[in-house]
Amino acid sequence: MIRTISVIAALTMLAGCGEKPQTGVSSYKPDQKPWAGAASPYNAAGYKGGDKAAWDTQMRARIQTQNEHNRVN
Repeated sequence: MIRTISVIAALTMLAGCGEKPQTGVSSYKPDQKPWAGAASPYNAAGYKGGDKAAWDTQMRARIQTQNEHNRVN
């Protein structure tokens, strides 16, 4: 019984050695900055693509409309 468990444990450990390296061709592209997006008809009013200050202003406005304390009071 113990011998069987030992053999199964040894085979399980050896099975991990058979894993192939995962070095294939990747389609990974690094992310752009959030404000670097191109102009789109779906952008919020007042946002100009690529303008960090306008993006920050839009994000602050969006966060304030989602603030429950401000909405209720």
